Amino acid sequence: MTKLSVNVNKIATIRNARGGDVPSVVQVAKDCERFGAEGITIHPRPDERHITTKDVYDLEKVVTTEYNIEGYPDERFMKLVEETRPAQATLVPDGPDVLTSNAGWDTIKHKSQLTEICKQLSEWGVRSSIFVDTNPDNIKGAKEVGVDRIELYTGPFADNYEKDKDAAIKDYITAAELANQLGLGINAGHDLSLVNLAFFKNSIPNLEEVSIGHALIADALYYGLEVTIQKYLELLK
Repeated sequence: MTKLSVNVNKIATIRNARGGDVPSVVQVAKDCERFGAEGITIHPRPDERHITTKDVYDLEKVVTTEYNIEGYPDERFMKLVEETRPAQATLVPDGPDVLTSNAGWDTIKHKSQLTEICKQLSEWGVRSSIFVDTNPDNIKGAKEVGVDRIELYTGPFADNYEKDKDAAIKDYITAAELANQLGLGINAGHDLSLVNLAFFKNSIPNLEEVSIGHALIADALYYGLEVTIQKYLELLK
């Protein structure tokens, strides 16, 4: 079964709109796990517009499943990872001014940087994952930098799913088959939802984990958090 990691950034966004601690990011993370989620994902951006530095350390104390911290691997990010030692660090190429992750790494151009970072993560006992598109060269490059897993950026798939789902998934299947051949683990994330998740999961061989935040939290406004998580888990069976 593909694991579900819930991204709780949006919970922090709602909290920050009023200040204080309502809703509590820590409590929501604990409840997500209680309701069946197998991981908690956060993206602590430098401007702290959602997840704050304090959240990173507070969550480290309570997450009992897989703690996944994603972000651009600058000095601040690496310090957070070193001090909290999450199960996984997911490296994304976007800078602090980007609204949301919207592209994968050019693993050839950034080979030296990524190789050094993946080596450091390995020494800390943290599984490494990097955001990539379906370009075969970038997936081959991911293998060369020594990363443990790739996370397929599924934005283009989600954008084109309702137009032609078979065309939308084609390059992802090819990318996943290549990753399997290279011995890379496969994660996926960005705009996966109750509408498109089952088709994506059933099409991708050996999909280990999906990270879902925006759609899941939006669905929870209608169904409630527990029911929503169960709906997503059912699609991943």
